[in-house]
Amino acid sequence: MDKRIVHTPEGVRDIYGQEYAKKLAVEELLHQTFRSFGYQDIQTPTFEFFDVFSKEIGTTPSKELYKFFDKEGNTLVLRPDFTPSIARCATKYFIDETLPVRFCYSGNTFTNTSNLQGKLKEVTQMGVELVGDSSVYADAETIALIVESLKSAGLDKFQISVGDVEYFRGLCREAGLSEETESALRDFISEKNYFGAEELLIQENISEHHREGLLKMNELFGGFDVIETAKKHVKNAVSEEALNRLENLYEVLKEYGVEKYISFDLGLLSKYHYYTGIIFKAYTYGIGDAIVKGGRYDSLLEKFGKKAPAIGFVIVVDDVLEALSRQNISVNIATTDTLIVYKENAHSKALQAAKQLREDGCFASLLPANEQKNDADYENYALTNRFAQIIFMEENGSTKTVSVPSNGEEK
Repeated sequence: MDKRIVHTPEGVRDIYGQEYAKKLAVEELLHQTFRSFGYQDIQTPTFEFFDVFSKEIGTTPSKELYKFFDKEGNTLVLRPDFTPSIARCATKYFIDETLPVRFCYSGNTFTNTSNLQGKLKEVTQMGVELVGDSSVYADAETIALIVESLKSAGLDKFQISVGDVEYFRGLCREAGLSEETESALRDFISEKNYFGAEELLIQENISEHHREGLLKMNELFGGFDVIETAKKHVKNAVSEEALNRLENLYEVLKEYGVEKYISFDLGLLSKYHYYTGIIFKAYTYGIGDAIVKGGRYDSLLEKFGKKAPAIGFVIVVDDVLEALSRQNISVNIATTDTLIVYKENAHSKALQAAKQLREDGCFASLLPANEQKNDADYENYALTNRFAQIIFMEENGSTKTVSVPSNGEEK
């Protein structure tokens, strides 16, 4: 047999045992926080028609999609991004709804790229989308929910960088950039590629004054005073309105009491071109990339047939787990599982004991005793497989119960 078949392809991995238990525990904590804000669960397909993620939608580049065909010849793709799927679904089932609707979801996304830099091609994401509310209060609720979600998972040392895409667009219109140039410049700035952005603007014969304004975007990051600094140099209504929006947002975030987690970055952009206003990313120690990404996308649903504003975010669960590990933050995966080790003629009694435990809401596993194993072997087995206790059952029905340490780590 070819030994390669027991390995996974590049960019994907198996998760099991304690690691998977921690992942499930973190997912449950995040889900409970989403639900506490009134978000309702939604599930969309793992693969969709290609057009849901096409260039016109402004999502993942085609070369990074996993594409395949169905028997009718339609081009399908594995989901690279949740937001277009939610937008499609919201349009289909809530086309006539005029009041806001809140969705939360969980699942895996797939990106076919060779530029991994330690990242996986398949990652688990959880997130929310608030459809039908264009107010700054919706922006603030979304960002406050990020704070509460990360805290619920166990993180406390993180920062959310907030910007506004309209600030950039206003500067581009003021400079007279074409849509093609604006799109290319957006990619350079989102990648913090200062030299690439400068070269592009020089090639397009953009005036030195406007070049300076666009290139200085990457320098405008920090506390609230960044907004005041930017206001002194902006001369177009679109960028001014974006800065005013950020000011108002900050005031509402102070009402939530989360301002200590907030910073501003006017050079913050995204490879997803459907964002239209407020945009944000959350960072924490030990992870080089953002663990949360999101923003406002007021024009996306219209591409599917519903004119409605929307805002949302995704949390990269795998990165949250990595951050927790690197910051030595434990994840509580306490269990009430019981392992019943029974002698050869005690199966009937062991089975009755297991049934009773299950009726009481506990989990129980049966394991026939092996003469080659001693108590220490079973205790190691129980610790590795997250059993809280072992019941040793003799042939006459007598039992001995041994508690297993719950330290959340494999032995």
